[in-house]
Amino acid sequence: MSLLKISDEATDKIKEMLEAEENPSLFLRVGVKEGGCSGFSYGMGLDDDQKADDTILDFSGLKVVVDSDSAKYLYGVEIDYKDAGMGGGFTIDNPNAVASCGCGASFKVKGEEGKAEKCED
Repeated sequence: MSLLKISDEATDKIKEMLEAEENPSLFLRVGVKEGGCSGFSYGMGLDDDQKADDTILDFSGLKVVVDSDSAKYLYGVEIDYKDAGMGGGFTIDNPNAVASCGCGASFKVKGEEGKAEKCED
C-alpha cells in the first residue's frame, strides 16, 4: 500500500493553483493534526518550508510533502477532485478511518482518540 494517492484530476487542479502563485518553491503539503469533529483533521496547503524528516512524493511532476507525524494516518489515502459547481472540490478517502464527520474533513482511527472538538455547522 502506498503512502498516498492523488488522482490525475486533483493533480491537475493543484498544479493550476501552484502556477497561479508564481512561486517555483511552493509544493503541496498534506498532513493530519488532532482536532475536528471526529478527533483528527486533514490539512492540505501550499508550502515552501521543507523539513529534514518530511517524506517527499512526486505525482506527475507535482511535489507533495508529508510530515513524519502525519504519515502513519495517510497510508492508502486517496485524494480526488470533482469539478461539480458548488458541490465540487477536493475529496479524501481514508481506508484507515473507522468514523468520519459529515463534511469529511475529520476522522477517527482505531485505537486513537485524537482530540475531538465540537463541529461548527
